Amino acid sequence: MSTKLASWITDHGVSEVECIVPDMNGVQRGKVLPAAKFLSGVKDGTLRIPGSIFTVTINGEYPDDIGHIIPEYDPDQVMVPDPDTIREAPGFATPTAYVIADTFTKDGQPVDIAPRMILKKVLRLYEERGWRPVIAPEVEFYLVSQNVDPDFPLVPPTGRSGRPETASQPYGLEALNEFEDIIEDIYEWCSKAGINLDTMIHESGAAQLEVNFLHGDPLRLADEVLLFKRLVRQVALQHGVYATFLAKPMSDQPGSAMHIHQSVLDMESGRNIFSTAAGKDSALFRSYVAGLARLLPQVTPLFAPNVNSFRRMRPDSDAPINVQWGSDNRSCGLRVPVSDAKNRRIENRLPGADSNPYLAFAASLICGYIGMVERMQPPKSISGNAYNRARTLPRTLESALDRFAHCKPVKQLLGEDFFEVFYAIKECELFNYQSVISSWEREHLLLRV
Repeated sequence: MSTKLASWITDHGVSEVECIVPDMNGVQRGKVLPAAKFLSGVKDGTLRIPGSIFTVTINGEYPDDIGHIIPEYDPDQVMVPDPDTIREAPGFATPTAYVIADTFTKDGQPVDIAPRMILKKVLRLYEERGWRPVIAPEVEFYLVSQNVDPDFPLVPPTGRSGRPETASQPYGLEALNEFEDIIEDIYEWCSKAGINLDTMIHESGAAQLEVNFLHGDPLRLADEVLLFKRLVRQVALQHGVYATFLAKPMSDQPGSAMHIHQSVLDMESGRNIFSTAAGKDSALFRSYVAGLARLLPQVTPLFAPNVNSFRRMRPDSDAPINVQWGSDNRSCGLRVPVSDAKNRRIENRLPGADSNPYLAFAASLICGYIGMVERMQPPKSISGNAYNRARTLPRTLESALDRFAHCKPVKQLLGEDFFEVFYAIKECELFNYQSVISSWEREHLLLRV
């Protein structure tokens, strides 16, 4: 491992390395080291980081009552960089590389509550069955004017024309050109970092963009989405605006999603097991859809992890409210795109752009896996407007956590400790949110109740 990393660092003239460990919220934590010190740390196994990084909340606090999982004396974990993830880090004055690391205890055991390890665990389950999942994420985000006061609402930025957008411009090419300089830099930085983007479009919201990733291995794509978010935010700052992956940043605009296209191949033959020889939906495909429909509403916090996530899931808002499924039907939470037999897939439209890609991918794949293993049967597909059907997704993070805590099939496979830590983090965040008095309460209740 150290030899491969050393060769890459030498070949690319890198003098500093950012060693990254994704936390439960998908926040990048880790250390920045001189290249020589990084390589000696890899060789000696002395790259360390506190285990508490996997229990920190989005607002920098730590939940109580999980000391039996991550001890309160907070022992160090060993960072073990994945040599397949090393890549150029654009935008730095000093030649720098990113590398993503897994963490292990001093006894050499993997820290199995880590989000990257959770996704690896799911992929091993597929491998044991002779299956290889393939995904293609689509990530939406907004460009907004810089805002240093959280009490003020976000607003669209000024484009090249000198005017901000005020109306929906889905797929608008001239609207896309308003931010051509930012878009060109995003593509350039991603190319330098080895992130394989497919297409970019202007989405429905004002200054809302969507990037499609090329389909491939879920772990590699989770790594790429993680770094993509960081690069986009940095490019936007260079242009004097913010880029945000908040699920619902503006009350009068659509939310931002991370749709996940997914199919499963037979590892031996390479055949898409979602199709029959005649090109029809296979029994495994229907069971996969059934697993998504039955279990995704029970693990919603894994792909809608924040209080804001549930503001996106509203009727007629370009976001699903249930897990109905249908062919080429964007009102459904589960859409079957038009495709030939080789490319048959299901699109999970539930996850928000604010979700941790490792956990969102793992949630979708494990629900489909359970569906196939248990030979579940899906509900009848629909052809009409799914917004006219009953809501089956939770309305708030509080109710979502209640369901999450009792989802035994997924808990058994992902691990009791992971469920307990993740729940504790989200419960702590929820408590902090509920402790804040909002401007709505001051506006409408202060002098009237």
